[in-house]
Amino acid sequence: MTGSRSALVVLTGAGVSADSGVATFRGGGGLWEGHHVEDVATPLAWARDPKLVWRFYQLRRRALGNVEPNAAHRALAELERELSLGGIPFTLVTQNVDDLHERAGSSPLHMHGELVQLRCERCGAIVRELEHLAPDAFLPCASCGHARVRPDIVWFGEMPYFMDRIERALCTCTHFVSIGTSGVVYPAAGFLSLARQAGARTYVNSLEAPDNLEPRDTFRAGRAIDVVPALSAELLGELLGES
Repeated sequence: MTGSRSALVVLTGAGVSADSGVATFRGGGGLWEGHHVEDVATPLAWARDPKLVWRFYQLRRRALGNVEPNAAHRALAELERELSLGGIPFTLVTQNVDDLHERAGSSPLHMHGELVQLRCERCGAIVRELEHLAPDAFLPCASCGHARVRPDIVWFGEMPYFMDRIERALCTCTHFVSIGTSGVVYPAAGFLSLARQAGARTYVNSLEAPDNLEPRDTFRAGRAIDVVPALSAELLGELLGES
């Protein structure tokens, strides 16, 4: 281990929200809600057809009202609360752009951005809002008056958010958990390796063994909604016992 003080980092991917009914492009044969990723999730797509991209994300934003946190989200939120009371550092990193972790009570780092946020193309101002959901009406920036904001989503080819904070947490963690990720999308796919290098105990949950799994990792196969509550309780006991 890197030190005597315990610290936990959890990475969640699409698998943790799938049980809430949130669609993923990797689960749809390379399509995300019927669209190829390159048509709705790249800067080039936004430049080429902003109306299509805007409509796509407005519909995704509207759909947030139709889904609720599941048992996996709630278990992680409870784990965060209990570790905080015990003075144990906890970092939740998510690749997901939905707000289900927050609604369950967690405080995640959204490395790929958030559907509930919009960002000005010109000045970079960010606003959190879910009131204006018309799919065919662009919104102006309230800060600079620019006629168009974009979804605050990290598209393919753009730099993920919070990388410095995430890497610092990975380099000092004693325990690392990966939940519902494919293990193929970088940089997130490299977090498991970084945690191993830090000497952390590593746990992985997904339906099938991901590409970045190694024998030293503790693998728990299954749906997040079934596996995460028990795993969270196990980690809580282990971490509080070491503190």
